[in-house]
Amino acid sequence: MKVPRDISANKLIKMLSKLGYSQTRQVGSHIRLTLNKENQSFHITIPNHNPIKIGTLNIILNDISAQVKISKQELIERL
Repeated sequence: MKVPRDISANKLIKMLSKLGYSQTRQVGSHIRLTLNKENQSFHITIPNHNPIKIGTLNIILNDISAQVKISKQELIERL
């Protein structure tokens, strides 16, 4: 499945909050989300754009799939 091309930052943040991420801070147009799991903290920074550029979204999804240990395909299906 291809990476969607019309995902906004708000939609992505809502999906990530269901996976356990919470917004920890915002500097300008960049939002930082944190996942606390097994005594570790994982951070991801998302640009507050509508839509998020395809290359940026692809990198974000790769990072999240590694942190949460689910496939990138499953993340895309949840979007």
